[in-house]
Parts: sequence; C-alpha cells; structure tokens
Amino acid sequence: METDNYSLTVKEVATMLSRRATSIRSQLSTLRRQFLQDGELPFTNILTEEVIAHALAAITGWLDRIFPPLVTLWVFLGQVLSADHSCRAAVARLIAHRRARGQRPCSAQTGAYCQARKRLPESFFADVACSVGRALDDRAERRWLWHGRRVYLFDGTTVTMPDTPKNQAAYPQVYNQKPGLGFPIARLGALISLWCGAVVNLGFCQYAGKGQGEVSLLRRLWEVLRPGDVLLADRLTANWANMVFLRQRGVELVSRLNKANRKADFRRGRRLGEDDHIVRWAKPTSIRSLDREAYHALPESITVRETRVRVPQRGFRTRWIVVVTTLLDPQQATKEDLAALYRARWNAELDLRSIKSAMQMRELRCKTPELVRKEVWAHILAYNLIRTVMAQAAARHDILPRSISFTGAMQTLEAFQPILEFGTARDAAGRLRLYQDLLDATASHRVGDRPDRYEPRVKKRRRNHYGWLTKPRAEMKRKMAKGVNER
Repeated sequence: METDNYSLTVKEVATMLSRRATSIRSQLSTLRRQFLQDGELPFTNILTEEVIAHALAAITGWLDRIFPPLVTLWVFLGQVLSADHSCRAAVARLIAHRRARGQRPCSAQTGAYCQARKRLPESFFADVACSVGRALDDRAERRWLWHGRRVYLFDGTTVTMPDTPKNQAAYPQVYNQKPGLGFPIARLGALISLWCGAVVNLGFCQYAGKGQGEVSLLRRLWEVLRPGDVLLADRLTANWANMVFLRQRGVELVSRLNKANRKADFRRGRRLGEDDHIVRWAKPTSIRSLDREAYHALPESITVRETRVRVPQRGFRTRWIVVVTTLLDPQQATKEDLAALYRARWNAELDLRSIKSAMQMRELRCKTPELVRKEVWAHILAYNLIRTVMAQAAARHDILPRSISFTGAMQTLEAFQPILEFGTARDAAGRLRLYQDLLDATASHRVGDRPDRYEPRVKKRRRNHYGWLTKPRAEMKRKMAKGVNER
C-alpha cells in the first residue's frame, strides 16, 4: 500500500484532487460498463454517479492508491460473482486488469485488499445495494405491474459463517448444538420487488431470541413501502397488528391465514361471492411486542377480506387455503386475482435460492460480523445489478423479466466480462452491438413454465459417507494423537 506522507502546497493539493476526480470517474466508468450502465440501453440510469457519490460521502482520509473505494468495490463484486470466492483469485483478476491497461501489477498478496475491504464502512455497501434495487424497481413498465400496483415479496432465510469467537458472539449457533460443533448462523429478511426480483431492503438478526424473528425483521424494513403498494408474504405476517400498521402506512397485505391464531367462518360477515367475504377482526387482548400505551392507541378492530381457494393439483400438501387481504373491493381484485397473486409468493423462495445457491451465499467466508454483513451486501449489490441486465434483456425482447433465467443471466454476464473490460470496441456503436449480443444471449435462457410440477424430494446419486463431528475438533485431534480413532 502506498501513502502520501509529505507536506503539499495548495497548488499541489488542487492538482491531486483534480487527478483523484478524474481517477474516480474512470473507475466508475469501468464499474458501470461491466453491468451495461452506459449507452442508450433501457435501465442505464440505475448505477449513477449520484448513487456512488452519496455512498462515497461518508469515506474520508483514504490514501490507498492500489485499492481506492471503487476499485475495492469492483474487486469485491468480481469475487462474489466468481465461482472461486477466494481473495487470492480476486487479487489475481485485479493484476490482470492493471496489466491490460498498461499499469504496473500490484502485489499478489491479499493483505492490502482485505484491509481495504475492512476500511470501507458497511453503510457504503448497503447504500449502493439498496439504491440500485430501488432505482430499478421505480422504473418498472406499467404492463409489468399487478393491476397497476407495485407488489413486494417478503421472506426470511439463514446463512452460516466461519466458527470464530466474534461471529459466535454476534450470531450464536443453534442453541441445542454443543460448543465447537455448530457454526454461527444469522437470519436475513428481504423485501423483493415482484416484477423484477430486485432486493429493495434487507435486514440482519440472530437466529433465535426475543425480537429476532421474521416479523420483527419485517417491521424494521417496511419503511421503504409507499402508499398504494402491496406486500405479499407468508402466513407469519397475517396477524392483527401487522395489518393495522400496514394500513396506517397505506400499504395493503396479501397473505395466507395463520390458522394457529384465527379460524375462517364463511357463514359470517358480508358475502362477496362463494368462499369470499369481508369480516371484522377484533383486537387481541394483548400484543407482546407493544407496551400498554401503544396497545390502547390502536383501533378496536380491522376489516379484512378472506377468500378460500382450492388447490386441486396432485402432489400438493394442501387442498384448501384461505387468503387474507386488506384489498376489500372485489372490482379491483377478484378472488381469482388474489389466488394467482398469492401463488406468485413462491418467487421469494426462488429469488433467495438464486442468491444463496447460484451466487454461493449459503456459507459466508469472512471471520468478523462486520465483514460478514459487508459480504452479504456485496452479494445483494451484484444480484441487483444482474437483475438490471435481465430487465434490459426483457425490455429489448418484449418479455417479462421473470421469464428469464437468473442463473443463465449470471453465466452469460460472467462470460462477457473479459470482453466488456478489455474489449477492443472503444466507440459507442461497437459497445452497443456488444451489449445487444449480451442481452440477446441473456434473453434466450428462459425459465420453464411448470407451475404444477411435482417431484419426489429424494436424491438418486450416492455420495461418499463420512461420520458427523460429534465432539470438538481439538478434542478429537488429541485422541487421534494418542492412537484413538473415533468414527
């Protein structure tokens, strides 16, 4: 790492700042070009200079010439997108990049890069990732929306991380695992745009404990929802308090009835049609998450619509489900509309699977909680930028963004990365042709429309079997040194 540790005149400082501004523009141009954010394509105003400038505003006193913030971000994005997530491979890609531009190669050691990632604040990654997701969601074509409304999916998942003392302190392993046998585990909650799949907000918490569940995460994230939006979530969110809070924000909820808390009786209420009625839900006698003053400030009841939907396909675990919503007007949303919309909730599972499996975020690599969260945010930023490329391909071919395979888009973009970075197409027309070829290849990878498919949840291929780690590794190694080999 090289630093400036000598005194400068006013003129020299001005010159240095001017050069730095030019360097930042060059670095931003490289980053934008890697994700098709220049030229005359649609959705090219997602990763803008304003977004980057706002995120960079919190960073001061950065003197590293090899790994400035934008270069560090670019290398980090390449690391999470690559099949090889190692820091060594990430630094090797930077060396190749510098040599291709006629610059001196930097050291192949990973220490400077890891220190640069550590210096970048978590807010830098979070601000850019969320800004990109929201900017993409705001530019939806009206024909891609549901009845002219924006719909957001919410769901939770978990990720594990290396078993270090700091990670264990912040995100303890599952309570019923013995010390040394489990891994730290964190719960994530994501708000995802239904039309494009972009993550617009994300939250972290521990796996277990008071205030650490998915509903608590949702309440920390829903400030990004605006009046008129629709939240599509699973049955855990269909409680009285959530519906009241969302209605106060002007947000509608579509969910499945949580039968553990309430029962649907279609003989009561105002009938709208067969298995479709409007009822009043009385306020519960107590709400554990609220104090007495907040509890008494809430209304005594809320009006809710319940519709019962039959699921006739073979292989499904349920034959009848009850969908609950605060969308009361059957002219705006029929029973069939609500059933089809709730069925689209499965996209949240698919989106989280894309992030965790296709992008390999299931098992994180960083050894401190702060770096773990930065690693997650880097994955989310890369995911949102890929979703931007998919939206460009969909607009070019007049198809729905969700009809394009995420894995296919990621593989295509990764294959084109060297050409986008080192290609000989210097003029705008040449780059546009290259972008169009990339978008054509991306749009050709379509998702099969198989809504009623069902398969047995079993594996055919046998793997080599090893026993489970039932004692701390250090204890087992001590026994092995004494000649005791346990399996």
